[in-house]
Amino acid sequence: MKMILAVLLAGAAAPALAQQSSQPAPAAPAGSAACTPEHAAMGHCTLPTQAPQPAPAAPASGATCTPEHAAMGHCKLTAPAQPPSTAPASSSICTPEHAAAGHCTPPTPAQRPPAAPPDDPSCPSEHAAMGHCVPSAPSQPKNVADPHAGHDMSTTPVDVPVGPPPAEALQGPENAGDVAWGRAAMEPGRAVLFGEHGDMPAYKVLFDQFETRVRSGRDGYFVDAEGWYGGDIDKLWLKTEIEGDFGGKPEQAEFQALWSHAIDPWFDLQAGVRFDAEPDTRGHLVMGIQGLAPYWIEVDAAAFVSDKGDVTARAEAEHDVRITRTLVLQPRGELNFSLQDIPRRSVGAGLSTAELGLRLRYEIVPNFAPYVGVHYERAFGDTRRFLRAEGDDPDSWNFVLGLRTWF
Repeated sequence: MKMILAVLLAGAAAPALAQQSSQPAPAAPAGSAACTPEHAAMGHCTLPTQAPQPAPAAPASGATCTPEHAAMGHCKLTAPAQPPSTAPASSSICTPEHAAAGHCTPPTPAQRPPAAPPDDPSCPSEHAAMGHCVPSAPSQPKNVADPHAGHDMSTTPVDVPVGPPPAEALQGPENAGDVAWGRAAMEPGRAVLFGEHGDMPAYKVLFDQFETRVRSGRDGYFVDAEGWYGGDIDKLWLKTEIEGDFGGKPEQAEFQALWSHAIDPWFDLQAGVRFDAEPDTRGHLVMGIQGLAPYWIEVDAAAFVSDKGDVTARAEAEHDVRITRTLVLQPRGELNFSLQDIPRRSVGAGLSTAELGLRLRYEIVPNFAPYVGVHYERAFGDTRRFLRAEGDDPDSWNFVLGLRTWF
Protein backbone atom coordinates (compact mmCIF):
# COMPACT_ATOMS: atom_id res chain seq x y z
CA MET A 1 0.00 0.00 0.00
CA LYS A 2 2.77 2.35 0.87
CA MET A 3 4.59 1.38 -2.25
CA ILE A 4 1.65 2.29 -4.41
CA LEU A 5 1.20 5.73 -2.76
CA ALA A 6 4.87 6.67 -3.31
CA VAL A 7 4.70 5.79 -7.01
CA LEU A 8 1.59 7.97 -7.47
CA LEU A 9 3.20 11.01 -5.76
CA ALA A 10 6.35 10.66 -7.84
CA GLY A 11 4.36 10.55 -11.02
CA ALA A 12 2.48 13.68 -10.13
CA ALA A 13 5.63 15.64 -9.30
CA ALA A 14 7.50 14.66 -12.44
CA PRO A 15 5.79 17.15 -14.85
CA ALA A 16 6.37 20.11 -12.49
CA LEU A 17 10.03 19.27 -12.09
CA ALA A 18 10.36 18.90 -15.82
CA GLN A 19 8.76 22.34 -16.39
CA GLN A 20 11.04 23.97 -13.77
CA SER A 21 14.14 22.34 -15.22
CA SER A 22 13.22 23.62 -18.64
CA GLN A 23 13.77 27.33 -17.56
CA PRO A 24 17.42 28.42 -17.79
CA ALA A 25 18.95 29.25 -14.42
CA PRO A 26 20.90 32.47 -14.11
CA ALA A 27 24.54 32.00 -14.65
CA ALA A 28 26.73 32.01 -11.61
CA PRO A 29 28.85 35.10 -11.30
CA ALA A 30 32.33 35.01 -12.59
CA GLY A 31 35.02 34.58 -10.08
CA SER A 32 36.09 38.16 -10.37
CA ALA A 33 32.55 39.55 -10.32
CA ALA A 34 30.92 40.80 -7.14
CA CYS A 35 28.24 38.65 -5.46
CA THR A 36 24.99 40.44 -6.06
CA PRO A 37 21.92 39.88 -3.87
CA GLU A 38 20.17 37.93 -6.76
CA HIS A 39 22.97 35.43 -7.11
CA ALA A 40 23.24 35.04 -3.35
CA ALA A 41 19.48 34.26 -3.17
CA MET A 42 19.92 31.40 -5.72
CA GLY A 43 22.82 29.96 -3.78
CA HIS A 44 25.42 30.77 -6.44
CA CYS A 45 27.56 32.81 -4.00
CA THR A 46 27.72 34.13 -0.47
CA LEU A 47 27.56 37.81 0.39
CA PRO A 48 30.39 38.95 2.68
CA THR A 49 29.61 40.42 6.07
CA GLN A 50 30.63 43.92 4.77
CA ALA A 51 30.19 44.24 1.08
CA PRO A 52 33.59 45.05 -0.39
CA GLN A 53 33.59 48.17 -2.49
CA PRO A 54 36.29 49.11 -4.88
CA ALA A 55 38.85 50.83 -2.73
CA PRO A 56 40.34 54.05 -3.95
CA ALA A 57 43.90 54.00 -4.94
CA ALA A 58 46.35 54.39 -2.11
CA PRO A 59 47.69 57.93 -1.80
CA ALA A 60 51.13 58.69 -3.02
CA SER A 61 53.89 58.60 -0.49
CA GLY A 62 54.05 62.37 -0.28
CA ALA A 63 50.27 62.96 -0.09
CA THR A 64 48.35 63.71 3.06
CA CYS A 65 46.73 60.67 4.75
CA THR A 66 43.03 61.39 4.92
CA PRO A 67 40.66 59.61 7.36
CA GLU A 68 39.09 57.66 4.39
CA HIS A 69 42.42 56.20 3.28
CA ALA A 70 43.40 55.42 6.86
CA ALA A 71 40.10 53.52 7.38
CA MET A 72 40.89 51.29 4.35
CA GLY A 73 44.38 50.58 5.65
CA HIS A 74 46.16 52.43 2.86
CA CYS A 75 48.04 54.72 5.27
CA LYS A 76 48.30 55.83 8.86
CA LEU A 77 47.35 59.16 10.29
CA THR A 78 50.21 61.14 11.73
CA ALA A 79 48.63 61.24 15.21
CA PRO A 80 45.90 58.55 15.33
CA ALA A 81 45.70 58.73 19.10
CA GLN A 82 44.63 62.41 19.03
CA PRO A 83 41.09 63.33 18.00
CA PRO A 84 40.91 65.24 14.74
CA SER A 85 40.53 68.96 15.11
CA THR A 86 37.05 70.29 14.71
CA ALA A 87 36.16 72.26 11.68
CA PRO A 88 36.18 75.99 12.16
CA ALA A 89 32.93 77.86 12.55
CA SER A 90 31.47 79.34 9.43
CA SER A 91 32.47 82.82 10.57
CA SER A 92 36.08 81.80 11.40
CA ILE A 93 39.01 82.21 9.09
CA CYS A 94 39.97 79.00 7.23
CA THR A 95 43.50 78.23 8.42
CA PRO A 96 45.95 76.22 6.32
CA GLU A 97 45.71 73.27 8.77
CA HIS A 98 41.90 73.07 8.48
CA ALA A 99 42.09 73.41 4.70
CA ALA A 100 44.67 70.55 4.49
CA ALA A 101 42.38 68.30 6.59
CA GLY A 102 39.48 68.99 4.24
CA HIS A 103 37.41 70.83 6.83
CA CYS A 104 37.07 74.06 4.89
CA THR A 105 38.05 75.86 1.72
CA PRO A 106 40.08 79.03 2.00
CA PRO A 107 38.41 81.98 0.29
CA THR A 108 39.87 83.34 -2.85
CA PRO A 109 41.46 86.79 -2.67
CA ALA A 110 38.34 88.22 -4.29
CA GLN A 111 36.13 86.74 -1.57
CA ARG A 112 38.29 87.81 1.39
CA PRO A 113 36.72 90.84 3.15
CA PRO A 114 38.84 93.99 3.03
CA ALA A 115 40.69 94.84 6.22
CA ALA A 116 39.26 97.77 8.17
CA PRO A 117 41.55 100.80 8.12
CA PRO A 118 43.04 101.76 11.48
CA ASP A 119 41.36 104.52 13.47
CA ASP A 120 42.57 108.06 12.92
CA PRO A 121 43.89 109.16 16.38
CA SER A 122 42.55 112.67 15.81
CA CYS A 123 39.10 111.34 14.75
CA PRO A 124 38.13 107.95 16.32
CA SER A 125 35.47 105.88 14.61
CA GLU A 126 32.98 106.59 17.42
CA HIS A 127 33.28 110.36 16.88
CA ALA A 128 33.15 110.00 13.11
CA ALA A 129 29.92 107.93 13.37
CA MET A 130 28.31 110.76 15.33
CA GLY A 131 29.39 113.37 12.77
CA HIS A 132 31.78 115.17 15.13
CA CYS A 133 34.73 114.90 12.76
CA VAL A 134 35.92 113.43 9.45
CA PRO A 135 38.85 110.96 9.58
CA SER A 136 41.72 111.73 7.29
CA ALA A 137 42.51 109.42 4.36
CA PRO A 138 45.01 106.66 5.33
CA SER A 139 47.08 107.31 2.24
CA GLN A 140 47.65 110.93 3.18
CA PRO A 141 50.31 111.63 5.81
CA LYS A 142 48.94 113.40 8.86
CA ASN A 143 50.70 116.04 10.86
CA VAL A 144 50.08 114.88 14.43
CA ALA A 145 51.32 118.21 15.74
CA ASP A 146 48.45 119.98 13.97
CA PRO A 147 45.47 120.15 16.38
CA HIS A 148 43.13 120.38 13.36
CA ALA A 149 44.47 117.20 11.69
CA GLY A 150 41.60 115.06 10.40
CA HIS A 151 39.05 117.87 10.69
CA ASP A 152 37.18 119.06 7.65
CA MET A 153 38.02 122.74 7.87
CA SER A 154 36.13 123.52 4.68
CA THR A 155 32.75 122.56 6.12
CA THR A 156 30.52 125.57 6.61
CA PRO A 157 29.05 125.56 10.13
CA VAL A 158 25.31 125.25 10.34
CA ASP A 159 23.62 128.27 11.83
CA VAL A 160 21.46 127.22 14.75
CA PRO A 161 18.30 129.30 14.78
CA VAL A 162 18.11 131.62 17.77
CA GLY A 163 14.76 132.81 18.97
CA PRO A 164 12.39 132.95 21.87
CA PRO A 165 11.27 129.69 23.50
CA PRO A 166 8.21 128.01 22.03
CA ALA A 167 4.82 128.93 23.44
CA GLU A 168 4.49 125.46 24.98
CA ALA A 169 7.47 126.15 27.25
CA LEU A 170 5.54 128.92 29.04
CA GLN A 171 2.20 127.16 29.38
CA GLY A 172 3.10 125.09 32.43
CA PRO A 173 2.99 126.26 36.03
CA GLU A 174 5.59 128.76 37.20
CA ASN A 175 6.72 126.36 39.90
CA ALA A 176 6.02 122.75 38.96
CA GLY A 177 6.62 121.52 42.50
CA ASP A 178 3.50 123.36 43.63
CA VAL A 179 1.39 121.01 41.50
CA ALA A 180 2.59 117.94 43.42
CA TRP A 181 3.18 119.31 46.92
CA GLY A 182 1.32 122.60 47.10
CA ARG A 183 2.56 126.18 47.31
CA ALA A 184 2.61 126.25 51.11
CA ALA A 185 4.99 123.27 51.27
CA MET A 186 7.35 124.52 48.51
CA GLU A 187 7.61 128.21 49.43
CA PRO A 188 10.04 127.75 52.40
CA GLY A 189 12.36 125.65 50.25
CA ARG A 190 12.42 128.29 47.50
CA ALA A 191 13.25 130.97 50.03
CA VAL A 192 16.25 128.96 51.28
CA LEU A 193 17.43 128.33 47.71
CA PHE A 194 17.12 132.01 46.81
CA GLY A 195 18.96 133.06 49.95
CA GLU A 196 21.87 130.68 49.35
CA HIS A 197 22.33 131.81 45.73
CA GLY A 198 22.87 135.56 45.97
CA ASP A 199 20.41 137.01 48.46
CA MET A 200 22.56 136.29 51.50
CA PRO A 201 24.13 139.54 52.84
CA ALA A 202 27.86 139.73 53.51
CA TYR A 203 30.42 142.35 54.51
CA LYS A 204 34.10 143.20 54.27
CA VAL A 205 36.38 145.81 55.82
CA LEU A 206 39.69 146.47 54.03
CA PHE A 207 42.66 148.60 55.11
CA ASP A 208 44.36 148.77 51.71
CA GLN A 209 47.03 151.21 52.90
CA PHE A 210 47.86 151.68 56.56
CA GLU A 211 51.37 153.07 56.36
CA THR A 212 54.14 155.34 57.53
CA ARG A 213 55.77 157.61 54.95
CA VAL A 214 59.42 158.47 55.48
CA ARG A 215 60.48 161.53 53.47
CA SER A 216 62.66 164.61 53.52
CA GLY A 217 61.56 166.78 56.41
CA ARG A 218 58.83 165.54 58.71
CA ASP A 219 57.61 161.96 58.34
CA GLY A 220 53.94 161.35 57.83
CA TYR A 221 51.19 158.74 57.74
CA PHE A 222 48.44 157.72 55.35
CA VAL A 223 45.31 155.59 55.77
CA ASP A 224 43.13 154.33 52.91
CA ALA A 225 40.29 152.11 54.11
CA GLU A 226 36.92 150.97 52.84
CA GLY A 227 34.13 148.59 53.78
CA TRP A 228 30.87 147.30 52.34
CA TYR A 229 27.76 145.45 53.42
CA GLY A 230 25.07 143.91 51.24
CA GLY A 231 24.37 141.31 48.57
CA ASP A 232 25.50 140.68 45.03
CA ILE A 233 23.46 143.52 43.50
CA ASP A 234 23.17 146.27 46.10
CA LYS A 235 25.67 147.28 48.78
CA LEU A 236 26.38 150.07 51.21
CA TRP A 237 29.98 151.32 50.82
CA LEU A 238 31.96 153.38 53.36
CA LYS A 239 35.32 154.90 52.36
CA THR A 240 37.88 157.11 54.05
CA GLU A 241 41.29 158.69 53.40
CA ILE A 242 43.35 160.39 56.11
CA GLU A 243 46.78 161.93 55.55
CA GLY A 244 49.07 164.08 57.68
CA ASP A 245 52.41 164.56 59.40
CA PHE A 246 53.29 163.07 62.76
CA GLY A 247 52.86 165.65 65.51
CA GLY A 248 50.38 167.80 63.56
CA LYS A 249 46.76 167.78 62.58
CA PRO A 250 45.66 165.89 59.45
CA GLU A 251 46.22 167.67 56.16
CA GLN A 252 43.38 165.76 54.55
CA ALA A 253 40.47 163.81 56.07
CA GLU A 254 37.47 162.70 54.05
CA PHE A 255 34.63 160.19 54.56
CA GLN A 256 32.20 158.78 51.98
CA ALA A 257 28.91 156.92 52.30
CA LEU A 258 27.74 155.43 48.99
CA TRP A 259 24.97 153.21 47.71
CA SER A 260 26.36 150.74 45.15
CA HIS A 261 24.36 148.92 42.47
CA ALA A 262 25.81 146.28 40.13
CA ILE A 263 25.44 147.22 36.45
CA ASP A 264 27.19 144.04 35.20
CA PRO A 265 29.24 141.24 36.75
CA TRP A 266 32.35 143.44 36.92
CA PHE A 267 31.31 147.00 37.78
CA ASP A 268 29.14 148.81 40.32
CA LEU A 269 27.59 152.23 39.92
CA GLN A 270 27.96 154.27 43.12
CA ALA A 271 26.23 157.39 44.38
CA GLY A 272 26.18 159.11 47.75
CA VAL A 273 27.78 161.85 49.83
CA ARG A 274 31.28 162.84 50.92
CA PHE A 275 32.25 164.86 53.99
CA ASP A 276 35.62 166.61 54.34
CA ALA A 277 36.87 167.51 57.81
CA GLU A 278 40.22 168.91 56.63
CA PRO A 279 41.63 171.20 55.36
CA ASP A 280 38.23 172.85 55.65
CA THR A 281 34.75 171.55 56.28
CA ARG A 282 32.53 171.00 53.28
CA GLY A 283 30.21 168.41 51.80
CA HIS A 284 30.00 166.85 48.33
CA LEU A 285 27.64 164.87 46.21
CA VAL A 286 29.34 161.81 44.72
CA MET A 287 28.75 159.84 41.53
CA GLY A 288 31.21 157.17 40.48
CA ILE A 289 31.98 153.69 39.22
CA GLN A 290 34.10 150.97 40.81
CA GLY A 291 35.02 147.50 39.64
CA LEU A 292 37.46 145.15 37.97
CA ALA A 293 38.78 146.05 34.51
CA PRO A 294 40.39 143.53 32.11
CA TYR A 295 43.68 142.03 33.23
CA TRP A 296 42.47 142.20 36.86
CA ILE A 297 43.00 145.94 37.24
CA GLU A 298 40.94 147.39 40.07
CA VAL A 299 39.60 150.83 39.20
CA ASP A 300 37.71 153.46 41.19
CA ALA A 301 36.63 156.72 39.53
CA ALA A 302 34.30 159.39 40.93
CA ALA A 303 33.17 162.98 40.38
CA PHE A 304 32.42 165.36 43.28
CA VAL A 305 30.28 168.49 43.50
CA SER A 306 30.84 170.45 46.70
CA ASP A 307 28.40 172.64 48.55
CA LYS A 308 30.61 175.58 47.46
CA GLY A 309 30.02 174.76 43.79
CA ASP A 310 33.46 173.23 43.20
CA VAL A 311 33.63 170.32 40.77
CA THR A 312 36.50 167.84 41.13
CA ALA A 313 37.22 164.29 40.03
CA ARG A 314 39.52 161.43 41.02
CA ALA A 315 40.61 158.22 39.26
CA GLU A 316 42.53 155.37 40.92
CA ALA A 317 43.87 152.08 39.58
CA GLU A 318 45.89 149.26 41.10
CA HIS A 319 46.91 145.74 40.13
CA ASP A 320 48.27 142.80 42.13
CA VAL A 321 51.19 141.01 40.45
CA ARG A 322 51.61 137.70 42.25
CA ILE A 323 55.31 136.83 42.19
CA THR A 324 54.87 133.77 44.39
CA ARG A 325 51.99 132.37 46.37
CA THR A 326 52.74 134.76 49.25
CA LEU A 327 54.78 137.56 47.62
CA VAL A 328 52.72 140.21 45.78
CA LEU A 329 53.85 143.36 43.99
CA GLN A 330 51.21 146.09 43.75
CA PRO A 331 51.66 149.05 41.38
CA ARG A 332 49.17 151.87 42.01
CA GLY A 333 48.30 155.19 40.40
CA GLU A 334 46.01 158.14 41.18
CA LEU A 335 45.03 161.27 39.22
CA ASN A 336 43.15 164.30 40.61
CA PHE A 337 41.33 166.90 38.49
CA SER A 338 39.53 170.18 39.17
CA LEU A 339 37.16 172.13 36.99
CA GLN A 340 38.29 175.45 38.48
CA ASP A 341 40.90 176.93 40.83
CA ILE A 342 40.30 176.37 44.54
CA PRO A 343 42.89 178.64 46.23
CA ARG A 344 41.74 177.77 49.77
CA ARG A 345 42.78 174.16 49.11
CA SER A 346 45.80 175.02 46.93
CA VAL A 347 44.19 173.32 43.96
CA GLY A 348 44.46 174.62 40.40
CA ALA A 349 42.23 173.94 37.42
CA GLY A 350 42.93 170.93 35.21
CA LEU A 351 45.14 168.07 36.27
CA SER A 352 46.13 169.07 39.79
CA THR A 353 48.18 166.15 41.18
CA ALA A 354 49.38 162.67 40.25
CA GLU A 355 50.56 159.89 42.55
CA LEU A 356 52.43 156.68 41.72
CA GLY A 357 53.26 153.90 44.15
CA LEU A 358 54.91 150.50 44.15
CA ARG A 359 54.45 148.23 47.16
CA LEU A 360 55.78 144.74 47.80
CA ARG A 361 53.84 142.81 50.39
CA TYR A 362 54.28 139.43 52.03
CA GLU A 363 51.04 137.64 52.85
CA ILE A 364 51.69 135.80 56.09
CA VAL A 365 48.05 134.84 55.73
CA PRO A 366 45.78 136.24 53.00
CA ASN A 367 44.26 138.85 55.32
CA PHE A 368 47.46 139.97 57.04
CA ALA A 369 50.26 141.25 54.80
CA PRO A 370 53.02 143.73 55.79
CA TYR A 371 54.62 145.62 52.92
CA VAL A 372 57.39 148.04 51.91
CA GLY A 373 57.54 150.33 48.90
CA VAL A 374 57.99 153.77 47.40
CA HIS A 375 55.49 156.54 46.71
CA TYR A 376 55.90 159.58 44.44
CA GLU A 377 53.71 162.72 44.31
CA ARG A 378 53.82 165.54 41.77
CA ALA A 379 51.73 168.70 41.36
CA PHE A 380 50.87 170.34 38.01
CA GLY A 381 49.77 173.74 36.73
CA ASP A 382 48.40 176.23 39.19
CA THR A 383 48.46 173.64 41.96
CA ARG A 384 52.22 173.57 41.67
CA ARG A 385 52.33 177.37 41.91
CA PHE A 386 50.06 177.38 45.00
CA LEU A 387 52.25 174.84 46.83
CA ARG A 388 55.43 176.76 46.15
CA ALA A 389 53.84 179.95 47.42
CA GLU A 390 53.02 178.15 50.69
CA GLY A 391 56.55 176.79 51.04
CA ASP A 392 55.63 173.18 50.23
CA ASP A 393 57.50 170.98 47.80
CA PRO A 394 55.40 170.17 44.69
CA ASP A 395 57.44 166.98 44.13
CA SER A 396 58.16 164.43 46.86
CA TRP A 397 59.47 160.90 47.22
CA ASN A 398 58.35 158.73 50.13
CA PHE A 399 59.61 155.43 51.46
CA VAL A 400 56.60 153.58 52.85
CA LEU A 401 56.27 150.85 55.42
CA GLY A 402 52.80 149.54 56.17
CA LEU A 403 50.25 146.81 56.60
CA ARG A 404 47.40 145.58 54.40
CA THR A 405 44.68 143.73 56.26
CA TRP A 406 41.00 142.86 55.95
CA PHE A 407 38.28 141.07 57.82
